[in-house]
Amino acid sequence: MESTADNIRSQMRKGVLEYCILCILAKREAYASSIIEELKAANMIVVEGTLYPLLIREKNQGLLSYRWEESPQGPPRKYYMITEKGRALLQEMDNAWNEIVTTIDTLKK
Repeated sequence: MESTADNIRSQMRKGVLEYCILCILAKREAYASSIIEELKAANMIVVEGTLYPLLIREKNQGLLSYRWEESPQGPPRKYYMITEKGRALLQEMDNAWNEIVTTIDTLKK
Protein backbone atom coordinates (compact mmCIF):
# COMPACT_ATOMS: atom_id res chain seq x y z
CA MET A 1 0.00 0.00 0.00
CA GLU A 2 1.36 3.38 -1.01
CA SER A 3 1.96 5.80 1.84
CA THR A 4 0.85 9.41 1.76
CA ALA A 5 4.49 10.51 1.38
CA ASP A 6 4.98 8.12 -1.57
CA ASN A 7 1.82 9.46 -3.21
CA ILE A 8 2.96 13.06 -2.75
CA ARG A 9 6.41 12.21 -4.12
CA SER A 10 4.81 10.53 -7.14
CA GLN A 11 2.56 13.52 -7.84
CA MET A 12 5.48 15.95 -7.53
CA ARG A 13 7.56 13.90 -9.97
CA LYS A 14 4.71 13.81 -12.51
CA GLY A 15 4.41 17.57 -12.17
CA VAL A 16 8.05 18.19 -13.10
CA LEU A 17 8.48 15.48 -15.73
CA GLU A 18 7.71 17.78 -18.67
CA TYR A 19 10.27 20.24 -17.27
CA CYS A 20 12.86 17.45 -16.96
CA ILE A 21 12.34 16.36 -20.58
CA LEU A 22 12.89 19.91 -21.83
CA CYS A 23 16.03 20.20 -19.66
CA ILE A 24 17.47 17.03 -21.20
CA LEU A 25 16.65 18.08 -24.76
CA ALA A 26 18.05 21.58 -24.23
CA LYS A 27 21.48 19.94 -23.83
CA ARG A 28 21.25 17.67 -26.89
CA GLU A 29 18.81 15.81 -29.11
CA ALA A 30 17.90 12.33 -27.87
CA TYR A 31 15.68 9.36 -28.59
CA ALA A 32 13.11 8.08 -26.10
CA SER A 33 15.20 5.27 -24.60
CA SER A 34 18.12 7.60 -23.92
CA ILE A 35 15.76 10.13 -22.29
CA ILE A 36 14.46 7.36 -20.02
CA GLU A 37 18.04 6.32 -19.15
CA GLU A 38 19.01 9.88 -18.26
CA LEU A 39 15.90 10.29 -16.11
CA LYS A 40 16.63 6.98 -14.35
CA ALA A 41 20.24 8.05 -13.73
CA ALA A 42 18.81 11.11 -11.94
CA ASN A 43 16.46 8.86 -9.89
CA MET A 44 13.40 9.95 -11.89
CA ILE A 45 11.93 6.56 -12.75
CA VAL A 46 9.77 6.76 -15.88
CA VAL A 47 8.38 4.08 -18.17
CA GLU A 48 7.83 4.37 -21.91
CA GLY A 49 4.06 4.41 -21.42
CA THR A 50 4.44 7.65 -19.46
CA LEU A 51 7.11 9.26 -21.63
CA TYR A 52 5.65 8.81 -25.11
CA PRO A 53 2.38 10.69 -24.46
CA LEU A 54 4.38 13.60 -23.02
CA LEU A 55 6.71 13.67 -26.03
CA ILE A 56 3.72 13.63 -28.39
CA ARG A 57 1.99 16.41 -26.45
CA GLU A 58 5.14 18.56 -26.37
CA LYS A 59 5.64 17.98 -30.11
CA ASN A 60 2.01 18.91 -30.84
CA GLN A 61 2.46 22.10 -28.78
CA GLY A 62 5.47 23.03 -30.93
CA LEU A 63 7.94 22.59 -28.05
CA LEU A 64 9.77 19.69 -29.71
CA SER A 65 10.50 18.46 -33.19
CA TYR A 66 12.01 15.16 -34.28
CA ARG A 67 13.93 13.44 -37.03
CA TRP A 68 14.40 9.78 -37.93
CA GLU A 69 17.87 8.24 -37.96
CA GLU A 70 18.88 4.74 -39.02
CA SER A 71 20.12 2.62 -36.12
CA PRO A 72 22.95 0.10 -36.38
CA GLN A 73 20.95 -2.14 -34.01
CA GLY A 74 17.33 -2.50 -35.05
CA PRO A 75 14.75 -0.12 -36.47
CA PRO A 76 15.30 3.61 -37.13
CA ARG A 77 15.22 5.86 -34.07
CA LYS A 78 13.18 9.02 -33.62
CA TYR A 79 15.46 11.73 -32.24
CA TYR A 80 13.71 14.57 -30.41
CA MET A 81 15.05 18.11 -30.22
CA ILE A 82 13.82 21.24 -28.47
CA THR A 83 12.45 24.10 -30.61
CA GLU A 84 12.81 27.84 -30.00
CA LYS A 85 9.29 27.81 -28.53
CA GLY A 86 10.41 24.97 -26.25
CA ARG A 87 13.49 26.94 -25.17
CA ALA A 88 11.31 29.95 -24.34
CA LEU A 89 9.00 27.77 -22.23
CA LEU A 90 12.01 26.15 -20.56
CA GLN A 91 13.25 29.61 -19.54
CA GLU A 92 9.83 30.38 -18.04
CA MET A 93 9.88 27.02 -16.23
CA ASP A 94 13.40 27.76 -14.91
CA ASN A 95 12.15 31.06 -13.51
CA ALA A 96 9.07 29.44 -11.94
CA TRP A 97 11.18 26.62 -10.46
CA ASN A 98 13.65 29.10 -8.94
CA GLU A 99 10.77 31.08 -7.41
CA ILE A 100 9.28 27.90 -5.90
CA VAL A 101 12.62 26.77 -4.46
CA THR A 102 13.23 30.24 -2.98
CA THR A 103 9.76 30.29 -1.44
CA ILE A 104 10.14 26.84 0.10
CA ASP A 105 13.64 27.63 1.39
CA THR A 106 12.28 30.82 2.98
CA LEU A 107 9.40 28.95 4.63
CA LYS A 108 11.68 26.22 5.98
CA LYS A 109 13.95 28.71 7.78
